[in-house]
Amino acid sequence: MKPQEYVHAALQKALKKSEFQLPELPYISLERPKQEELGDLSTPLAMSLSKPLRMAPRKIAEILLQNLELDPDYVEKTEIAGPGFINFYYAKPCLQKAVLEIIRDGERYGRSDLGQGRKIQLEFVSANPTGPLNIVSARAAAVGDVLTSCYRTAGYDARREFYVNDAGRQIRLLGASLSARYMTELGHPEEVPEEGYHGAYLLDLAREIAARDGDRHGKLAADERAALFSQMALEYMLQRQKASLDKYRVVYDLWFRESTLRDANAQEHILRKMAEAGFTYEHEGALWFRSSEFGDEKDRVLITQNGEPTYFLIDIAYHQDKYERGFEKVIDFWGPDHHGYIDRMRAAIMALGHPKESFEVSIIQQVNLLRSGQTVKMSKRAGEIIEMDELIEEVGVDAARFYFVDRRISQPMDFDIDLAKKQSDENPVFYVQYAHARICNILRYAEEQGVAVPESADTSALGNAQEVQVIKKLLEFPDVVQRVVLNTEPHRISNYVQEVATTFHRFYHEHRVVTEDRSLTLARLMLAKAARQVLANGFALLGISAPENMYL
Repeated sequence: MKPQEYVHAALQKALKKSEFQLPELPYISLERPKQEELGDLSTPLAMSLSKPLRMAPRKIAEILLQNLELDPDYVEKTEIAGPGFINFYYAKPCLQKAVLEIIRDGERYGRSDLGQGRKIQLEFVSANPTGPLNIVSARAAAVGDVLTSCYRTAGYDARREFYVNDAGRQIRLLGASLSARYMTELGHPEEVPEEGYHGAYLLDLAREIAARDGDRHGKLAADERAALFSQMALEYMLQRQKASLDKYRVVYDLWFRESTLRDANAQEHILRKMAEAGFTYEHEGALWFRSSEFGDEKDRVLITQNGEPTYFLIDIAYHQDKYERGFEKVIDFWGPDHHGYIDRMRAAIMALGHPKESFEVSIIQQVNLLRSGQTVKMSKRAGEIIEMDELIEEVGVDAARFYFVDRRISQPMDFDIDLAKKQSDENPVFYVQYAHARICNILRYAEEQGVAVPESADTSALGNAQEVQVIKKLLEFPDVVQRVVLNTEPHRISNYVQEVATTFHRFYHEHRVVTEDRSLTLARLMLAKAARQVLANGFALLGISAPENMYL
C-alpha cells in the first residue's frame, strides 16, 4: 500500500468510527503542502465537512485525529494547522519501502480505481473535413489524448471520439470548390465560390483526379459534378486527417459521422421528447426550444421557417446519442469561437433529462506560432494555414505533444519553434527526456563496473535530503494523475515530469550512485530505477518517447 493510499484508508476508517452523520463518505483530497515544513501530505477534509456537520473545522480535525490508527512505519507524526488542515509527515521506513513498491508496480504505478469504471466520452478535434488539420487542432488532439489516457489510468472507462461534420453547407462548398479547381485544370476556368475553400490541397487533389479520370467528370451537370466531388473531397480529407493523427499518436475509438444521424432522422426523436416535455413552441413559422428556462440567454431555433433542422438540433441529437450509448459523462473540447454555444447545449442536455454536471466543455485557446521571435500568420480560408504535419515534421511528435499540453487549456499559448528544436536544457521536453536517458546510462555504467542491477535490494541506506526529496516527488505521481482528471488539467503531467527531472538531476549532481559502498550503491540504483519508471509512466501518459540515449 502506498503512503497516500494508507493515509486515505486511515481517514476513511476514522470517518466511519467517528460519530458523524454523513449521507455518504466524501472524496478525501490529499496534496503536498507548498511549504515543506507543513508536512508531506495535507487534507482540507475537516473544512469541507464543516458545513454539512455544522461544526468548527478544527474540532472535526481533532475528532478525526483521535480516531486515526496510524502505523509509525508510515506516518511519523500528524498535526492540525491553520483553520483545520490535517498534516501528515512520512516516516523514513515508509519512504524507503515506497521505492521498491514503485519498481514492483512498474507500468501499473500511478493507476487507481478513482473512476470505478464509469463510462466517459471525450470528443476532441472534430475539425470540419474541409482541409488539413492545423496547429490549433494539434493542441486539441494532444490535450484530449493525454486526458483520455489519464482518465483510463484513474480507473475510468474513457473513450476518444471524433465527430465528422460530413453533411451540410460546408461540404457542398467543398465540392463546389474542388469542382472549380478540376474544371480549371481541364482548361475550362471556373471561379472558386466566394465562401469556398482556396487551399492548395484542393488544387493538388484536382490535379490527381484529372490525371486519373481525365475529363470524364467535366461532362456532368455542374450540380451533379459538385455533389460527386463533395464526397470525393470528403473522403480524401478524412484520410489525410486520420493519417496526420496516426502520425501524432492519436487513435480514436470512434469516428462518428453526422450523416448517420441525418439518415436515421435522429432529430425527430429529439423533437418528440422536447415537445412531450413542453419545451418547444412555434413562432413566426419556426420551431423554438425554450432554452432560456435552463439558463441560456435566449430561446433557440430548432426548425427554420423553411422546415430545415438547424445545426444546433443535429448537435443535440448527437449528444443524446452519446448518452444512449451509456456514457455517464461527456466532455467536449471546443475552440474559443464556440464559447457562446455552451449554455444552449447544456440547456438542451438538461431538457432531455440528463444531469447538468454530466456535460463538460473545455475551451481550447488559440495558438500563436513563433519563429525567430515573430508570429507566423495563418488563414485557413486564404489557404495559408500552418498544417499540423508541417509542425510535426519540423519539431517532432514528442516536442509538439509536450508543448501543447504544457500550458493550461484556458490560456492562449505561444509555441516557440526555435526553442522546441533546441537540444539543450532550455528545451523542457529535451530536459525531461535527458533525465530518463541519464538514468539509463547510470544503470548501464553500474553493469560495466561489475554491479549487477537486481530487481530488488535493501533501500534502508537511503535517507539524505536529496534522496528523500526524490522519493517524495515520486510518491506524488498517483495524486497528480487523479488531479488531472478531477480538474481537467493535463498540464499537471508535463509540469510534474519536469519536477521529477529537476529533483533527480539535483540528487545526481550531489551524490555518486555507484560508490565503494555496495549497500549504498544498490540502494541508490533502486532509487534510480524508481525514478526512471515514474518518468516513463509520465511519458506514456503524454504520448512521448522515453529515450535511453541522448547527448548534450
